[in-house]
Amino acid sequence: MEVCYQLPVLPLDRPVPKHVLSRRGAISFSSSSSLFGAPDPRQLSQRRGAISYDSSDQTALYIRMLGACVVFKQLSARDVRVRSQVGFEPEHRSSHPYLCIDFRTLHRRLGCGSSSAHSVPERRVHRLLSFQRFLHSSRLFRGIPQQIPIPLLDEDYIGQARCMLEKVGNWNFDIFLFDRLTNGNSLITLTCHLLNQYGLVELFQLDMVKLWRFLVMVQEDYHSDNPYHNAVHAADVTQAMYCYMREPMLSKSLTSFDILLGLLAAATHDLDHPGVNQPFLIKTDHYLATLYRNTSVLENHHWKSAVGLLRETSLFSHLPAEDRLHMERELGSLILATDISRQNDYLSRFRTHLDQDNLCLSNASHRHFILQMALKCADICNPCRPWELSKQWSEKVTEEFFQQGDIERKHKLQVSPLCDRETNTVGNIQIGFMTYVAEPLFAEWARFSDTRLSQTMLGHMGLNKAGWGGLQQEQTSGSEEAESSTAGTDTAVAAAACAQPEGNAATATRGTSSKEIPQGSRKS
Repeated sequence: MEVCYQLPVLPLDRPVPKHVLSRRGAISFSSSSSLFGAPDPRQLSQRRGAISYDSSDQTALYIRMLGACVVFKQLSARDVRVRSQVGFEPEHRSSHPYLCIDFRTLHRRLGCGSSSAHSVPERRVHRLLSFQRFLHSSRLFRGIPQQIPIPLLDEDYIGQARCMLEKVGNWNFDIFLFDRLTNGNSLITLTCHLLNQYGLVELFQLDMVKLWRFLVMVQEDYHSDNPYHNAVHAADVTQAMYCYMREPMLSKSLTSFDILLGLLAAATHDLDHPGVNQPFLIKTDHYLATLYRNTSVLENHHWKSAVGLLRETSLFSHLPAEDRLHMERELGSLILATDISRQNDYLSRFRTHLDQDNLCLSNASHRHFILQMALKCADICNPCRPWELSKQWSEKVTEEFFQQGDIERKHKLQVSPLCDRETNTVGNIQIGFMTYVAEPLFAEWARFSDTRLSQTMLGHMGLNKAGWGGLQQEQTSGSEEAESSTAGTDTAVAAAACAQPEGNAATATRGTSSKEIPQGSRKS
């Protein structure tokens, strides 16, 4: 059996609380003093930057390291290997440096009785490599410092985040603040909380170690260097999906399976997103474009990556094979619905159902279609958030567009629409997106679910659109004033130069303006 777990790591400037040492902690396995090679392991709990553990329960460990990770081995029962970290750089998200320690391989030798002759040979399982993990491993092999995601903090240090989770159904939920309070682990914390809140962990008999490992790996596979398509965006979509599933039309109709599927799809809908769009992958002959035949390339990759993690962590291995395959197919159907190029197809079908008033949520296929529309709304709900949140998302997604445009210009490729920072602004991109994409979708959603939340979203979108329009006018008027003032100065200088004799032209020029105008700056 292979178990992969990412341990919570406490800030190095804080001692381990006594009440933390009195309970079971990060990971459990048969341990003894021989594991650490120390004559009296109790002494380690008194040292900062060493290993702290509960003396009354030696199966619970909290590991806190100051330097590079080391290798611990217990040859009799388990082989615990901690991958070493070379050239650790402190995370800029916080003022304290944290070290991520995760158990990538925890092998157990299975045997019949105590005889080693009947032991089964150890089988090594190689992890599937996403773009993100391949980049990490290749950097490690090349000797480049590895950018590891922020580790999990002990829940004693995220009390404020727990308070925020009490209002997780509020549409004004600030995911950026929540991400800071969880030290970059908003997706893991939020998804785990929602699964527990719905009672899905007990209902589907999910193993908490496997579930935690799955969520950690999902968050790992989101590219933290993407301005927009990162784990925070996935957490934001998951929170929005939760808000939609609480709407009266859905809450009284959705089954537990639907809810589980909706949360997992929201958390993984952009998994391993490379930060560029589908046309970029196609025109650069990327292997993913070839693999998926230029059709929903990114969405297919997100779906297959999610399925790979589900299988790798064996999260649903206790379910019948037919149920697992059905869940994987339904998960793919939800994620594929987020393809923006198919927006009109889904919107037309949704509008037809509403016009004919034939949606029956007791029908499984109709419920699934509504989940697809809910996920589509959650994926592009940023214009419907309050201005303070919507503006941040708008700037982030536009910056990701512009970064792609910079890459295309650098490699002499045709710059994709909306990706040219020289001809586009955040305001005009957002106004166009709201007008042609967001407003039609959320207008139909409000027809389906005419609730306070729907009206709030439409109201925010109208205010945000007006806000971007106002900013556009200010920028336009400011640029016009700057141009007119420059033109007026040039005209006055030219008139003064013509009125003066040739020898006094320079003097007239200096008297007209307090600053000398450099050569070549005057307009002809």
